[in-house]
Amino acid sequence: MRNAFVLEKQETKDADTLLVSTLILLVGIGLGILFSASYHRGLTVFKDPYYFVRRQALWVGIGGVVAAMAMKAPLEWIKRITPHILLVSLLLMAICLIPGVSPKLLGARRWIVLFGLSFQPSELAKLALVLYLAFILEKKQDRLDDPLNSILPPAVVILVLSALTYLQNDFSTAAFLFLLGFVCFYVAGVPLRYLLIFLCTIAPIGIYLLFTKEHRIQRLLTFLNPGLDPTGAGFQVLAARNALLRGGFWGIGIGQGTRKLGGLPEAHSDFIAAVIGEELGWIGILLILGLFITFAARGYAIAYAMSSPYQRYLAFGLTSSILIQALTNLSVVSGIVPATGIPLPFISSGGSSLLISLIMCGLLLNLSRKAPSERGGL
Repeated sequence: MRNAFVLEKQETKDADTLLVSTLILLVGIGLGILFSASYHRGLTVFKDPYYFVRRQALWVGIGGVVAAMAMKAPLEWIKRITPHILLVSLLLMAICLIPGVSPKLLGARRWIVLFGLSFQPSELAKLALVLYLAFILEKKQDRLDDPLNSILPPAVVILVLSALTYLQNDFSTAAFLFLLGFVCFYVAGVPLRYLLIFLCTIAPIGIYLLFTKEHRIQRLLTFLNPGLDPTGAGFQVLAARNALLRGGFWGIGIGQGTRKLGGLPEAHSDFIAAVIGEELGWIGILLILGLFITFAARGYAIAYAMSSPYQRYLAFGLTSSILIQALTNLSVVSGIVPATGIPLPFISSGGSSLLISLIMCGLLLNLSRKAPSERGGL
């Protein structure tokens, strides 16, 4: 019997059905959960219980249109504009650092406001990095044993993007970009000795920077022991944990959660998985995790089926970007890793994250339509 995660032998003319179905479920469930998680905040802050879900639906519409365009766009054209996308990403991130241009929210300058809608350039950087690495690593695939000419240029790009993100007071996304770049290097076949040199060079700097801000130290300490500061830095961690404990395995029912009523900061964004856990229980968390695993399994199957190195690297990078973010967010809420600020793709409130995630899916669906042959299961 044919494996569900195996691509057909003939070139597929339609987008991957399982991938599309999984994406629709994630976006649809996300809108429903977001309404439940945000209606109280929307009503009390903006006098509109639909404020957040309406804005999210707007971004779903915008992202859906752009994703459809990405799905139909010729890959050669995407390769040609990749340097321009990277340049725009770098410029926008640099603009965020200019006082008076980017609004300062929650102590950081990470957003650019256009026509009443805020956009976070670091989200574009995730897409730009994947596109650039697929592009440049294919060009240099025959020279990977020459680190100065093949590995150093993309490594510099990774570090510049990470540095600009760090300067926006966003250590978590900076670390994510570095990790994503490291994974792409590994998949492209960069020799392990060079990867270890790269890691050992950058890791001490990252550890040093981690401890240069008091709030990051507090976040780490409260992860180890939330009771150290139960009303301060540990409050969010304890609130998420209590939400999961209250929900149990089956949950208390959609819309019935109480932690979102002020007892769980960022219930509509970074900690929306805690709302899922309280209202839908661990079965809800496992459902969301299962959808992301299905998404990733399909994405990696597409990557494995590609005959072109560029297409293979691109599919792997796009899939890894979404999967790493999902696993990180769910791990934070489950208490496995410290709080990071990484959103849950398709579900957390945030137009920038949703838009870029949908574009990534559009590109992945584009690749799924070009699978040349069956190359085995996962």
